[in-house]
This record gives sequence, structure tokens and C-alpha cells, in this order.
Amino acid sequence: MRVEIWADIACPWCYIGKARFEKGLAGFAHRGEVEIVHRSFELDPEAAPAAGTPVLEMLAQKYGVSREQAEAMEARVAEAAAGEGLGYRSDRMHGSTFDLHRLLHLAKERGAQDALLGALYRANFAEARALGDEDVLTEVAVAAGLDEGDVRRVLADPDAYAEAVRADEREAAELGARSVPFFVIDRRYGISGGQPAEVFRQALERAWEEGGAAVPGGEGIAPEDDAAAPGCEGDVCRPGTGAGAGN
Repeated sequence: MRVEIWADIACPWCYIGKARFEKGLAGFAHRGEVEIVHRSFELDPEAAPAAGTPVLEMLAQKYGVSREQAEAMEARVAEAAAGEGLGYRSDRMHGSTFDLHRLLHLAKERGAQDALLGALYRANFAEARALGDEDVLTEVAVAAGLDEGDVRRVLADPDAYAEAVRADEREAAELGARSVPFFVIDRRYGISGGQPAEVFRQALERAWEEGGAAVPGGEGIAPEDDAAAPGCEGDVCRPGTGAGAGN
């Protein structure tokens, strides 16, 4: 069984959703036969690649709210993160995640994709590290198991794995995924959002019991509402903003 997960490092519900999915997977009897593939999705592809913007400032500007209201928005997400045993800081920065996704494709080739994704989420949300700084990003990637020379070569070449990132994003659009996190099981079932662990466990069991070949094109994967406003609400984030990758 293969589970593909479209997500962005800037998305707090992707961070929370990963933890919930892993809890659901832990309760699945056939978890050892599940292949996990992480796919790229940028919530804010136009975000500046440099120093970035403080996430509270970004939220206030994006939604036309006060800093206090932005802090309240973040507090609600922080509470959900704490419920999963995750650290969550609001003094992080919002910026481009394109280089992070390129490194995730390198990590996939090296068998360290899940380790790097987890490290990036922790560095961004729990530690508010400046992932837009090449040295900081390299340190995080090396600690997750990548070779420093490989990491620096990819970061120095803007074309490295760029097409792989774009291909994932095109595929998400073809499957009707317009928010993240988005989980696809054997191209048969789609699950949108950071759902409770039990939802993931039940979906895995249903897919396993039904078995059969994967459905080309993702039959049974329900498209989302095009009219939905950008931003993070409920348990998903939609393009137009993220909640801040540490750039």
C-alpha cells in the first residue's frame, strides 16, 4: 500500500497532520507494508526567498486583523499542536519553501525524506529556526541524515529538483487537491486535512480490505471547493498564505 502526502513546511496543519497520521498508522496492523511518499505543495509560491516576514505580521496584513487577533489565531493552532505533543512558536518567519521542497526530493533519493520533513517541521514550528539561512538549513538537513556537500550543491543550483517539485504540484492539481495536507491512499481514496488519528487508521483499514489495483487518475478522490478562501482554517491550509516557514 502506498500513501502519498501533499504538504508544505509552512502549513501548521501539515505539521499536526503528520503526527496524527503517524498515530493512526501505528494502530494499523499492516503498517509495515505501507510505503509513505511525501509530495511537494507550496502554499505561497510568490513568497520572498530571503529574510521573510514575521508570521504574526504576515497574518495581520493578509487578513486585515490586529496583532492581538493574529496572536489569537496562532494560539488556536498552538493548542491543537500541543494536543499532539508538538512544540509551536509564533515568533517564526514566513517565506518561500521552494528550496526546502527541493531538498526533500534529494532526501527521497537518499532514503531520508521522512526524517528530513520531520526535522524541517520541528525547526520551523517548534524552534522557529531561520530556514531561509543556507547554513541553518544545511545544518538541519545534515542532522537528518543528508551529506553536507550534496545539500550545498542542491542549494547552489536553483534548477536541481525544481522540476520534481513542479511535477508534484501539477499532480496535486490534477487530483483536485487545493489545500494541504492531502493524503492519497493507493490513488483510491483522498483525505483532506489534519484529521484525527482514528480517521487515518480506519481509512487505511478500508483501503487494505478492499485491495485491488490502484485507480488511474484517482477515482474516489473528491475535489475540493474552488471557492474556498485562501488561508488556514479548520484543519487545512489553502494557497495564498502559509503560517510561516522559517525564512
